[in-house]
Amino acid sequence: MAQQKKTTKKKTAVAGNSFTRYIKWFWGLFLGGVLAFVLLFLLASWNVFGELPTFEELENPESNLATKILSVDGKQLGTYYNENRTPIKYEDLPQNLVDALVATEDERYYEHSGIDFWGTTRAVAYLGQKGGASTVTQQLAKLLFSNPPSSTFERLIQKVKEYVISTRLERQYTKQEIIAMYLNKQGFLFNAIGISSASRIYFNKEVQDLELHESAVFVAMLKNPRQYNPYRTISREKSLGRRNQVFKQMEINGMITTAEKDSLQALPMEVKFTPEGHADGIATYFRENLKKFLAEWIEENPKGEDADGNLEYYNIYRDGLTITTTIDSRMQKMAEEAVAKHMSKLQAEFDSQNEKNKTAPFRDIDESEIDLIFERAMKSSSRWRLMAREGKSEEEIRKSFDVKTDMSIFSWQGNIDTIMTPKDSIRYYKRFLRTGVMSMVPQTGEVRAWVGGINMQHFQYDHVQTGKRQVGSTFKPFLYATAVDQLHLSPCDTLPNTIYSIPAGKHGNTKDWAPKNSGGEYGGMITMKKALAQSVNTVSARLMDKVGPRPVLELVEKLGIDTKNIPEVPSIALGTADLSLYEMVSAYSAFANQGVYVTPQIVSTIQDKNGTILYQHVPETRDVLSAEAAYVTLQLMEGVTQAGSGQRLRTTWASNRADYKKAVTGYPYGFTNPIAGKTGTTQNQSDGWFMGIVPNLVTGVWVGGDDRAVHFPSLRYGQGATMALPIWGMYMRDVYKDKDLEISDDAFEKPDNLTIEIDCDKYNSEGVSDELPEELEDFF
Repeated sequence: MAQQKKTTKKKTAVAGNSFTRYIKWFWGLFLGGVLAFVLLFLLASWNVFGELPTFEELENPESNLATKILSVDGKQLGTYYNENRTPIKYEDLPQNLVDALVATEDERYYEHSGIDFWGTTRAVAYLGQKGGASTVTQQLAKLLFSNPPSSTFERLIQKVKEYVISTRLERQYTKQEIIAMYLNKQGFLFNAIGISSASRIYFNKEVQDLELHESAVFVAMLKNPRQYNPYRTISREKSLGRRNQVFKQMEINGMITTAEKDSLQALPMEVKFTPEGHADGIATYFRENLKKFLAEWIEENPKGEDADGNLEYYNIYRDGLTITTTIDSRMQKMAEEAVAKHMSKLQAEFDSQNEKNKTAPFRDIDESEIDLIFERAMKSSSRWRLMAREGKSEEEIRKSFDVKTDMSIFSWQGNIDTIMTPKDSIRYYKRFLRTGVMSMVPQTGEVRAWVGGINMQHFQYDHVQTGKRQVGSTFKPFLYATAVDQLHLSPCDTLPNTIYSIPAGKHGNTKDWAPKNSGGEYGGMITMKKALAQSVNTVSARLMDKVGPRPVLELVEKLGIDTKNIPEVPSIALGTADLSLYEMVSAYSAFANQGVYVTPQIVSTIQDKNGTILYQHVPETRDVLSAEAAYVTLQLMEGVTQAGSGQRLRTTWASNRADYKKAVTGYPYGFTNPIAGKTGTTQNQSDGWFMGIVPNLVTGVWVGGDDRAVHFPSLRYGQGATMALPIWGMYMRDVYKDKDLEISDDAFEKPDNLTIEIDCDKYNSEGVSDELPEELEDFF
């Protein structure tokens, strides 16, 4: 028995010693783990595992800001950015957004100092199945890492760094500042960096105007912007479910009632997607062209010197400038809508007429010329440039144009995903008719609308300022204005409508020049007004012979037109010169501004990120014509819309119902106000123009193919009155409907000292013959 007790005591002592040893091991491991944990954080804070991301961007959130482009009516047209980010202050955030964020992402946000130890313990205990442990502060810290970890070890080290950064953030910033920084830094896809740009892109409103059900959508996206994206069809259902979970979290945290939660969850999730990519939104061609203006301004206006004395220049992609342009967003939308309406139907007619054309979309050229077009197109393509830059041989590059590839191509019904060779895509795109539209206030030079093409994503070439095409009869008003100025002619004066020849050797002619009328009609006398309205070439020849090419070129040069490539020969009277729509609109504007030319203006002010004005436009003007000559020229051009090729603007319904259905040859415009205008059509119907003037707005339209060989087979559809005028008509019809735009429908202002009679009834009733005036007989 004694032996048994002795053995029992011995066993108890051994067990006690073992338990004590286990306790020591436990505390040793625990304290060792704690020390290792602390050491790990210390090593991370000492940059042993690599440099920690700095707070530089957080301390100065305006160091990488998008430049905002504003319209004259205060709407944002777009941005220039590396990151499309516009930081916003905490006080500008709606309280519903802050509440939704805290309730869903960090319930104890106002209680912890960057790390939620209770949340961390729970996450470890349940292996993350009852929620993660990352606080809002930790999520902000994570956003500071530019490169994602590539291994589990790197992720562990980054997590440790996030903890260190979080505690530093909490020491350096207030809770409100951290929330603002987090929402400014978060990405929401589709070029939406930060809550401000996201609000505009997904709901087309400023962040302070967000309603709770909209704020909840953004909080739902924080978990994963792609998986819970409300715009992507594949993720809409998950986004809706996550949004409703946000409402549930707000109820749990006492921020909304159960009744409010139920009504909010019943709301449909509606997104008003308004992308802000460089090729999205309105005025895309204008925004791209604006870069040229800004590049010149930046070069001429350095912002200062750096520490080494080198000049520093503004950067439109990061300096947060605000560019207030002269574009009116309402008029811009109207112009773009008019283009889409007309060009889609005109294209359908063009395609229909090409169905039996073996060389479609080209006409009047042979295969060798078509090959040259393809050669030029290939060598100017981005594919050719990129492959050449990669060191590919010409043979490899050429072969690539015959290899089928996936691509998204343009159509008026929307983009089409297809497979075709790059060479086939060249032919496909060549078939599309292009256009340019520009609208300008003649008294100030302010450009109100600028449409450089039919689709910026697929057709980058700008047809307002970059493109130059033959102007046809739209050049004739310059000739008539010169004649009125020099010879004091009246619109009521008459001239012979007979073939008129300017011999070789005169006015720079190398051979006799005797242009024919496009309609082939001759005989009798015709008034100046009717001659311009009907684009009578024989009268233009007579006028050109009497005034000479030099005075006409001097006039157009004063009107802002580049004349260095315009030959000084009589044939310029018929519009053989290649000019841009930009030049034509600004030149025509002088007629509506009493002969005073105003340089086109596209920017009103430029401000830095602090609101300091860096640039203020000062109008540049010069007297070009007398007010009398300008006014008489307007009266001549009014004849175009009264009895010439522009008179369809006066119709109230199409003359041919079938044609109207095609929306090509007739429109119910019904304008009754004074309109001065001029159509233009070039050889083979390659270019169609219409220039339209009302007292305080001048608008020009050009329509044509990318190549001159792309055109309609006849004048019925290929003339300026059919190709270009309808865009002007639809645009101006919408402009006049918006009374806030204050576009005048009054008569043109008559000069006080008008000495030329413009009333032909009065002109003839005072005994003036409708024959050629006696004082001009020697001229004609």
